[in-house]
Amino acid sequence: RFLESEMRTLLASGPYPARNPDYNIADLKAQVAACEKGAQELLRVIHHFGLDVVHAYMLHVQDNAEESVRRVLDALHDCQFTYAMDDGHQVSVKISVDKTTRSATIDFTGTSPQHPGNYNAPNAVCHAAVLYVFRCMVQDDIPLNAGCLKPLNIIIPARSMINPEYPAAVIAGNVETSQVIVDTLFGALGVMGAAQGTMNNFIWGDAHYQYYETICGGAGATANADGCSAVHTHMTNSRLTDPEVLEWRFPVILEAFRIRRGSGGKGQYCGGDGVVRRVRFLAAMTANVISGHRVVPPYGMQGGEPGQVGRNYVVRRDGTLIDLGTKGQIDVEPGDIFVIETPGGGGYGAVTP
Repeated sequence: RFLESEMRTLLASGPYPARNPDYNIADLKAQVAACEKGAQELLRVIHHFGLDVVHAYMLHVQDNAEESVRRVLDALHDCQFTYAMDDGHQVSVKISVDKTTRSATIDFTGTSPQHPGNYNAPNAVCHAAVLYVFRCMVQDDIPLNAGCLKPLNIIIPARSMINPEYPAAVIAGNVETSQVIVDTLFGALGVMGAAQGTMNNFIWGDAHYQYYETICGGAGATANADGCSAVHTHMTNSRLTDPEVLEWRFPVILEAFRIRRGSGGKGQYCGGDGVVRRVRFLAAMTANVISGHRVVPPYGMQGGEPGQVGRNYVVRRDGTLIDLGTKGQIDVEPGDIFVIETPGGGGYGAVTP
């Protein structure tokens, strides 16, 4: 039973109540419906094949994933990497491979202490990033599952930015720090240039309208391919609202959404380009941006050049330009334009003359 009245009471309480509880209730009901549908489908499979068969194949899938990752580890060697964020915090990782047991220790010792802001990532986010990276390293077509983690011993220091203690703020940990963790791991493995390394979170609204989007950028190049331009990378894969729908439902005009040519890092293989997104507001709103790689460029690999950093700024109706840095909140008025230029991906290999 969905306790809607109790949930509305919670959403309306506290020093910062929800501005539009209807939106929050709809999101929660959608999550519950997804879980219910998943349970129904699992029961359907069990009724068809029997519990013992389904359970056995669950184990087979995990065993196959485990062996697939062990084959990846067979070809790896000890490695380490440290990657800085725009505010000076960093994620560090050391990967130690045990050839005898065909296992590895992923040690994040050296990562910055708990963040004073909201860039802390609960350790579940770190585990998800490790799972994603090593699944990417598997060349076979296997489903993503916990078996990938069985050969991996993950060490995450307590009270660090990626294993914080309550009541640490964590909202940017899932959307930004997660990307840094992934690129740190790929940096250690040496297989590709950094992706844009951010979700470019853009949030705006008032008492009536609320809107949130993440914006694509450049992917990192690899040893045999250029990075893709204008794509969501690694820990983000969300769709944008169609321009016509956006302008119909909200008091904004999408003035431009184009590829940011030349923003990908040069190399034997070039990093993908980021994008430029310009939104003109037709009503007063409060707008926020949470992003990364506005100071630190996405690294290149094996002599490849880094991608260009991104930029967030507002052009007032009178032409005044206000730079927001990596993150910021600003009140916009009718006629103001919010501009987000997303980073390019890092290149791979030195440019040949």
